[in-house]
Amino acid sequence: MIGIGVIGYGYWGPNIARCVAEAAGCTLKAIADPSGAAQARAALRHPGVAIDDGWQRMLTDPSIDAVAIATPTRLHYEIALAALMAGKHVLVEKPLAPTSREAARLVAEAAKRNLVLMVDHTFVYTGAVQKIRDLIDSGVTGDLFYYDSTRINFGLFQDDVNVVWDLAVHDLAILDFLLGAEPLAISANGAGHIKGSPENLAHITLYLEGGVTAHLNVNWLAPVKIRRTLIGGSRRMIVYDDMEPSEKVKVYDRGVEFHERPSQEEIRRILPAYRMGDVWTPHIPVKEALITEIEHFGHCVANNQVPLTSGESGLRVVRLLEAASQSLAQRGHPIDLVPLKAAS
Repeated sequence: MIGIGVIGYGYWGPNIARCVAEAAGCTLKAIADPSGAAQARAALRHPGVAIDDGWQRMLTDPSIDAVAIATPTRLHYEIALAALMAGKHVLVEKPLAPTSREAARLVAEAAKRNLVLMVDHTFVYTGAVQKIRDLIDSGVTGDLFYYDSTRINFGLFQDDVNVVWDLAVHDLAILDFLLGAEPLAISANGAGHIKGSPENLAHITLYLEGGVTAHLNVNWLAPVKIRRTLIGGSRRMIVYDDMEPSEKVKVYDRGVEFHERPSQEEIRRILPAYRMGDVWTPHIPVKEALITEIEHFGHCVANNQVPLTSGESGLRVVRLLEAASQSLAQRGHPIDLVPLKAAS
């Protein structure tokens, strides 16, 4: 059994603690949070688990093999680095760190000490996203054209990250997992409408190798909650609606076809042929994604394996978030990602 301590018991920490307690191969050893109210909630929900106001004592506890960090983003680097240096495996809530420099340091520290560093990109572990990757890898979609996501709601305003770092991070992690394609450039426009708060809405365009374009619409000030993604391919198209209770993924046998190698005369008079085929819904496992993720973390710790959402993938996502923020500050000026990667 992998002993895990949870650091932070505010918004997301209770979910992590519950899933650690339920996950096969893992056991919840301790919870730390400076808030007395949070400590009281944790003690009520997890009797018998050590509750503390500080996380430092976890790092010297030999019964704790790993820590899961669910604190504000600004604290991720400090705590994760201390845990790695103490010989603990680390699971960090997204994003991995506030800067790519800090994220790279965490990746290097984990590699140096042969420890598992994993990022809590929960959507990667959903049955829906796993099924979509299977469909893409098996050639069902054909060549990919675009990824178009709307992720909006009346959101939880945060003081240390904007809506890009809070919501767009999910799609950037999903894209990294689904495609593994080299990002070429990114552009972001956005605005903040609440005094003293960061940007609450943004539109992001990401250009990837192979001609794939991703468009992300994120918003904390929407009157409805929408979590819908369209993925267009040359053979079939996918609609992923995370708000659907059961049929979250639908595959459309629809597209546009042209004659191959038309003559110049044919080009002038050619019309597209629209293919309108069937729509089908693949079976998707209903297991909770966060439990799947934590069991995967425990398995990687026990077997010295690299996680799906490793520190390296977390670093790639943080680099994209930084570039999007840079573009946001320049009113949408595209940021070339290839020189940034070469210089880092």
